[in-house]
Amino acid sequence: MLGDHGALPADRALHSPPPKTGLSCKTVLQAVGRVLRKSKAKPNGKKPAPEEKKVYLEPEYTRSRITDFEFKELVALPREIDLNEWLASNTTTFFHHINLQYSTISEFCTGETCQTMAACNIQYYWYDERGKKLKCTAPQYVDFVMSSVQKLVTDEDVFPTKYGREFPPSFEALVRKICRYLFHVLAHIYSSHFKETLALQLHAHLNTLYAHFILFVREFNLVDSKETAVMDDLTGVLCGGASGAGSNGAGGAQNHVKER
Repeated sequence: MLGDHGALPADRALHSPPPKTGLSCKTVLQAVGRVLRKSKAKPNGKKPAPEEKKVYLEPEYTRSRITDFEFKELVALPREIDLNEWLASNTTTFFHHINLQYSTISEFCTGETCQTMAACNIQYYWYDERGKKLKCTAPQYVDFVMSSVQKLVTDEDVFPTKYGREFPPSFEALVRKICRYLFHVLAHIYSSHFKETLALQLHAHLNTLYAHFILFVREFNLVDSKETAVMDDLTGVLCGGASGAGSNGAGGAQNHVKER
């Protein structure tokens, strides 16, 4: 507290200009702005890297289809068809179409460009017949998928085509496994090779194939919703809604790189 000797006369206090500090208002505001900008960045002062834009979600591309057919009606089991026959027929067809779709961009999917098999922030590993976990490039993974599925769908003991032959008890489990692998391939095409697909003007085919496939696996619960959550944003646009229970909280779960 100042004593009497430090007090200013009344007229001086009212009329004298404020003391000079050497800092203008503009300088002070600029300094405050810098502090606020740093507080929004990471602790080291650097801004976090922005997420890569998902081109395949652009409305001008998601509207592209080769047909406007109602796939929900197309995937439903006809009353006169056996369930296993329906699963076998559709699974085989999806395998051929997804294999064909991948072949259109395969020259761009190399061990150098795709050193891991990934879709967005999910990295996939292959498991061999002994259950050994293998880290491989995307083209190696897709080759494993297509080779193993080709072997299954051409095996009469697994996918019987002759009259009187029965499906094995493990058939539905095998179909689930096949569909999960095929989803990985579709997800990789979208996340890593959509620009090439766009350049080839095949995005309408890809969108149609994806929508048909997703609605089919939903209809018969062939792929866990947690597995397809990585593409929930695309599924919501192409199929009218996120993929079931797995969509709850999916955004938060996808903030971290996962392995499968």
